[in-house]
Amino acid sequence: MADDGVSAADGEAPSASVLQDPAALADADLDDWGVVDEPIEGESRTAGTVIHKGPDGRSECGVWTCTPGTWKCAVDRDEFCYFLEGRATYTHEDGTVIGIEPGTTVLFPAGWTGTCRVEETVRKVYMIR
Repeated sequence: MADDGVSAADGEAPSASVLQDPAALADADLDDWGVVDEPIEGESRTAGTVIHKGPDGRSECGVWTCTPGTWKCAVDRDEFCYFLEGRATYTHEDGTVIGIEPGTTVLFPAGWTGTCRVEETVRKVYMIR
């Protein structure tokens, strides 16, 4: 499913990475990514699958899920997210609140810090660069 972004021949573009209907992925099709770092309340578990990882290893996109709980969140690279299901609240350290529900699109810039509180298990498609 994942494409490492490396082409077979010089000058040849890598093939596109495709995942049809990420909302329909069964939990059994996702890799267990463990418990979130820096929990505040609860024990949020994450899982996902990487659809593509860039040749430099820094850029990546995939599908991510997370169960309810609250934790400290620090974004070290720009992250674009499109939430497919669930409900959560991201609160920036300056007090700005972002409510998450299905259909919400967010770009968290590198350096964003705050907390995340997941009320209902979320699933998102993401791109990190």
